[in-house]
Amino acid sequence: MDRRIKYTQKVIKDTLLNLLEKKDIANITVTEICEISDINRGTFYRYYMDVYDLLKNIEQEFINEIKNSPSIENIHDHSIYSFTKGILSIFENNKKLVKILFNTDNNVYFLNEVLDAAYEKCMGRWEELQPDINSEELENSVVFIFNGALGVINYWIKNDFSTPTDDLAKYIEMYCLYGAKKYLPKNKQN
Repeated sequence: MDRRIKYTQKVIKDTLLNLLEKKDIANITVTEICEISDINRGTFYRYYMDVYDLLKNIEQEFINEIKNSPSIENIHDHSIYSFTKGILSIFENNKKLVKILFNTDNNVYFLNEVLDAAYEKCMGRWEELQPDINSEELENSVVFIFNGALGVINYWIKNDFSTPTDDLAKYIEMYCLYGAKKYLPKNKQN
C-alpha cells in the first residue's frame, strides 16, 4: 500500500479516536472528521462508508493484531495465565485504543471478536489436552471463563489499568481454576 494512503488512513483513524475520547460516535460526523483531518469528503469515502465503518475497520485491525500476536501464537504451556498475560500486554500497549473500544456504545462487536479470538486459540488446544471431556461441557466452561475474564479486564480498563498485568493474569487464572469460593461467606451448618 502506498505510504500516502497509509498516512491518510492513519490521520482519519486518529481523528476518530480523538473525537471518541470526548463524545459518543452517534454525535460524530464525516464532515467533522474531514475538517479536523484536513481532507475532503471524497477522500474519506474512498476508504470508508461512514463513521461506523471507520470504527469497525479500527476494531478489525486491532482484533487481527491480537489474533496474530506472537505472545498469543506461541503459547506452549496452554495455561490461562500465559494466554491472559499475552492479551493484557497487548491491551496495555494500546491503552488509548482499548479504553475507547471498551467504552463505546458500539463495543458489542469488539467484545465478541475478542472472545472469538480467545475461543479460537484455546478451544482446540484444550480439546486436545482433555479428550475425555464432553464437548458441550468444555464449550460452556470456556464461555464462562472468557466472559468472566472479560468482565475483570473491563473493570481493569475502567480503573485505568491500575493492576500490573502479571498480577491481573494471576488473579484471572486463580478465579478460573478455583472460582470465587474463597470470597463467599461460608454456610453455617446447624
